[in-house]
Amino acid sequence: MSEWQIAAAALIAALVPCGWLCLRRSFADGLVALQLAGTLACLALLLLSKAESRQPFADLALVLAALSFAGTLLFVRFLEENR
Repeated sequence: MSEWQIAAAALIAALVPCGWLCLRRSFADGLVALQLAGTLACLALLLLSKAESRQPFADLALVLAALSFAGTLLFVRFLEENR
């Protein structure tokens, strides 16, 4: 395993506490955890792209970065309307 893969594995392992926060804490804490999970997933994909020397992983990471923020805003608006 290269150092890039080890770093990506550490970031992927950091997604577990984010999921726990989304399930167990308040709405605001869960939303922050969701944003952090999107950032961690994006960085993990970039590290895997570097480790495997594959450009499609980097493209996927850039798309994920662009859509995660917009998706979170839509999610908040949807939940706000249902209250």
